[in-house]
Order: sequence, then structure tokens, then C-alpha cells
Amino acid sequence: MLFKNAMILDENLNPVENCYVSVKDGAISYVGKERPEGVFGYERDCRGKLLMSGFYNAHAHSPMSLMRGYGENMMLQDWLFTRIFPFEDKLDGNAVYWGTMLAMAESVKYGIVSTSDMYYFCEDMARAVADSGAKANISRSVANPTGDKPENLPSIRETQDFYKNFHNYSDNRIKVDISLHAEYTSDFNTAKALAEIAADIKDTVMHVHVSETESEHRECIDKYGMTPAAYLESAGLFDVPAIAAHCVWSTDEDMEIFKRKGVTIATNTVSNMKLASGIFNASKAVEKGVKLALGTDSVASNNNLNFFEEMKLLAIGSKIAKGSAVALAPGEIIYAATAGGAEAQGRKDCGKIKEGNRADLILIDINTANMHPVHNIINNLVYSCSESNLEMTMADGKILWDKGEYTTIDIEKTIFEAEKATKGILERL
Repeated sequence: MLFKNAMILDENLNPVENCYVSVKDGAISYVGKERPEGVFGYERDCRGKLLMSGFYNAHAHSPMSLMRGYGENMMLQDWLFTRIFPFEDKLDGNAVYWGTMLAMAESVKYGIVSTSDMYYFCEDMARAVADSGAKANISRSVANPTGDKPENLPSIRETQDFYKNFHNYSDNRIKVDISLHAEYTSDFNTAKALAEIAADIKDTVMHVHVSETESEHRECIDKYGMTPAAYLESAGLFDVPAIAAHCVWSTDEDMEIFKRKGVTIATNTVSNMKLASGIFNASKAVEKGVKLALGTDSVASNNNLNFFEEMKLLAIGSKIAKGSAVALAPGEIIYAATAGGAEAQGRKDCGKIKEGNRADLILIDINTANMHPVHNIINNLVYSCSESNLEMTMADGKILWDKGEYTTIDIEKTIFEAEKATKGILERL
């Protein structure tokens, strides 16, 4: 497969015009200005197009696509306890499969090639992602509000079995992470037990909600005399690579913990704004040397997986949070959406157009009114580009979405089955 005459964002996010990029066996086999030798079964002329890395969604709950628009104009705790938790109590594996498939269809339409997902019925999620052709880091979210002994929790046994049976499933497209839902939904012994499991495994990522709301953050301090980040560090949760989702109310001291431990913050700007949780000061985190990636959270609180929207609102929100128009640079946002997210997922050979990396690519039509003039293509990508510019999404060298058509997903069946599953749950509430 050969892409020719393309503008690309190279591995350093520099725009380079009139390039050739070849793909073989799911990986990028050549990047350069000269046509590579050999015969290619598929060639694509990319004049007027930008070829770049696909996006990596660092925090999501994909099956919650079934709850899109189900609870609106509500604060987080009320939203969770009166709408979301009762609905989730009726979920089954079939509903989770089709909810995940619906999310994958939406993801690839927005250029997302891989998702860090935290939920349950994880085997059904893994099969849906595998069937879609996309990638995911999936974790069984563990909560223990009653303080039961960790060894008695079915969710921890499910975590261990899921890792054993599905880590690197489907040609390494599916990876299994470990997940504590949050400090406030569990106890210290459970957090410590999960930290020990992750440390024993080594080849995994920890995924946890941190300081999403002011009340969560302050109640942890009142209860333990320390912030959620400090509490989780004391339990050993950050002794392995970790994704800390949200961190809206994290302190300067928390940022030092994240930097020291190499934790990646997955910021979820749209969801945090919509639930009035606050605006994360991403610019300050980056200035302090903390790793940054982007997440969408679920469509129940977002209400879509539009990564172009996520990037733009992160850029604007960072300016508001900092109180300055000089905040995160567009290049830093593109990096967080691509290589930063891939690194957070432990996908070291992803997120950049580079020979030997996996061919996770998107093609963007830049020969459109909203993308001209081009003073700086990076600026245009963050502030001007939209999903209407996306022409193609590819994961591991396989085209999943192309000019409005799905190549791996039966979208009509997916929508039908997702609607059917949702209706069945609502009838049982």
C-alpha cells in the first residue's frame, strides 16, 4: 500500500509536503520524498490531503454509548445515582458488545484508532473492538465501597482472568490494563491489592479516576489528610505506568507526584465542562513536566467522541484555566492526542509517522475553505479542522473508515442492535 503526494506530519510533527508513505504487514515501511522501489497493490494519490497519526483516546467508557442523552442538565453525583447506575445495573454482555461496537464506529469516524477503556463485561468489549478492527486498552473497573476483603471481590478475579485470556489478544490490538475506579469508590486495601497485581504483571497500565470534582478531592483530604493523588501513590498505584483521568482539582504537589512517577494525565475537557466539574489547567501540568493525553470520557457525559472538538476545547479551556491567551501550544495538543496517548497506552511503536511504527493513520482533506489559508497547518488542525475534513482512518495498516463508508463494521446492524439493547434495558427499569 502506498500513499503518494501527501503532506505529512513527520515524527517530530513537522509538516513535510510531497511525501511517500508505504505500508506493509500493518507497519509503516517507508517515509520519504522519493518513491520507494517495488510494486504496490494499492496506491492513493493524496494531493490536497494531510496524512498524520490517528488519535489515541486515553480515557473512555465505550459501552455507555447506550446512555447518550439519557441524563442531561444534572450535576455529577445526581446524574450518576439517579440515571447512570440504575441503567448500568441492567446491562448484560450483549448490550455491552453492541454499545462498544457503536462506540468503535463513532471512534473511527472521528479518527480514533485506539481507546483506553474502563468498564465491565470486558470480554464482550474485547470481542467488539477486535471485530471492529480498532485497538483498545481495556480494564475491568474495580470498586469496593463496602470495604470487603480484596481477595473476595469477583471484580478482581475477573481482572486477573481477563488479563490471562485477553492481553495482546487479536494480534496485540487488545491490551489489558488494571483499573481502580477511584479513591472514593473503594478502600485502601483494595487499591493496594490492585497495585500489587499490576506490579507482579509488569506488562500493564494502571487506569484510575483522580480528583474529577472539588467535593471528591476535598473529602479525600478530610478523610485521609492527603489528596487523592497522594493517597493513590501511598497505595503503590503509580509504581507502574499509569493513566490518571480528569485531575481537574489536582494540586501543584499532585503534579510533582505525577511527574516523579511518570503518570499520564488524561484530560477530558468536554465532559468536565458539561458536568460543571471544572476546567483542568493542562498548561500548568505540561509546564511542570507532566505527561498529557486526551480522553473523551463516555458519550453519556460528552455526548460524542469528536476528537477535533476535544482538541479545540482543550486549547481554549487551557487559556481560561491559566487566565492567559498564551497557554498550551497547538503542537502540544496534537502531540497529546497522538504520541502522548499512544505512550500512555504502552504502545511505543504507535502515534508517529515513522518507519517501523504501526500504520495507525488518518487522512485529512485540507483543500477546503475551512482549512485555508495555511499560515500554520498545526494551528489549523486544532482550531479550524472538523470531522467533515476526515477522509480515512486506518489501524494496523487496515482501512476501517473511508470516505463515509465502514469497511469492517455493519453500521445498520450495529445501530439496530444498540437501539434494541437500550430499549430492553429501559423496559426493565
